[in-house]
Amino acid sequence: MLIGELSNKTGLSRDTIRFYEKQGLISIGRKERRENNYKEYSENTLHKLLTIKRIKNFGFTLNETEEFLALLDRDAATCENVAEKMNEKLFKIDEKIKELQDLRSSLSSNLTICLSNCCQSESNNCQMLSVN
Repeated sequence: MLIGELSNKTGLSRDTIRFYEKQGLISIGRKERRENNYKEYSENTLHKLLTIKRIKNFGFTLNETEEFLALLDRDAATCENVAEKMNEKLFKIDEKIKELQDLRSSLSSNLTICLSNCCQSESNNCQMLSVN
């Protein structure tokens, strides 16, 4: 199938498909080209792209996705291996949530200070932006 059909079947843009190819997540051999040099994508490539899309939808990075694909290629994507990677991702997400909660708390506190102190300033500029 050509890239347009592959794009329609996966819901990925042509640019995304080309990007994944450039990154080495999918590969097209010379013999998988038509006489006019158009790339002919296989069902295997379709399934690989759908797998990539699924992994990315779980929030995994491109590098993490590549690790999953390597496990699949080696027939080593056991539930234990996948669960380990998912637990690592959950830990990272929890860390990020904590960082965002701390940031939110700090911003909220500073907003209160800003709103209560701005009226007492000689300048029109908010004192929260001052480094003095």
